[in-house]
Amino acid sequence: MHYPALGGDARGAILYVHPFAEEMNKSRRMAALQAQVFCKAGFEVLQIDLLGCGDSSGDFGDAGWQNWIDDIQFGYDWIRQRTKQAITLWGLRTGCLLAVEAAKVLPEKVNLLLWQPSFSGKQYLTQFIRLKVASEIASGQAKGVAEALRQQLSAGEKIEVAGYVVAPALAQGLESAEMQLDTLAVGNIALLELTTRGSVELSPIAQRKVVDWQSLGWQVNSQVVQGPAFWQTAEIEDAPNLLAASLAAVESWQ
Repeated sequence: MHYPALGGDARGAILYVHPFAEEMNKSRRMAALQAQVFCKAGFEVLQIDLLGCGDSSGDFGDAGWQNWIDDIQFGYDWIRQRTKQAITLWGLRTGCLLAVEAAKVLPEKVNLLLWQPSFSGKQYLTQFIRLKVASEIASGQAKGVAEALRQQLSAGEKIEVAGYVVAPALAQGLESAEMQLDTLAVGNIALLELTTRGSVELSPIAQRKVVDWQSLGWQVNSQVVQGPAFWQTAEIEDAPNLLAASLAAVESWQ
């Protein structure tokens, strides 16, 4: 989906990288709302469905991690042809891991807008596999499920979790992904987390990452904003404070 900048020449361009599996579906409304906010403020926005996801071609079970990085690069090339302004990769959850890896192969520095990033692909995959374990508990067949799934992946076989068929090429790429930035690839950074509690502190791992990145010379805009974890709530929910904070972060880079 392409959202042209309103009001004339674009102030910048933003490429959205969606999260994994069902989190993508849960977050579609928020991604669309944010894209509309950006385009009304004068930014070009491109939202792509990675191979096997949403309205893209192929099946989820055919996708590999490198396929998705290639998709992001294709999206970058497309939007770069439309504007000479700075480009921001905007990721949500595992979309942040993909954005960081894609940034390393792009021919210029890009900005990063990171929504509730997953910092470790290995940890995310473990949590995803636990969905299968949880579904087997009711049937009393949970014992050894996680290990069996990992053995299947090691043997080059696809696994099925929560209705999604995952190929080894996708699982292995996700598992090896870490939030390691490259000074040659990344310009400005905004890291935004959500909470419905009174806490205004970033998660401990986010705090450590921000300190690490600042020690390497990056100016990092990090915030906790009030709002629900819309990518996993039972009902589709909005987080208006996140929309405003994201626009403010991107506009601060102008």
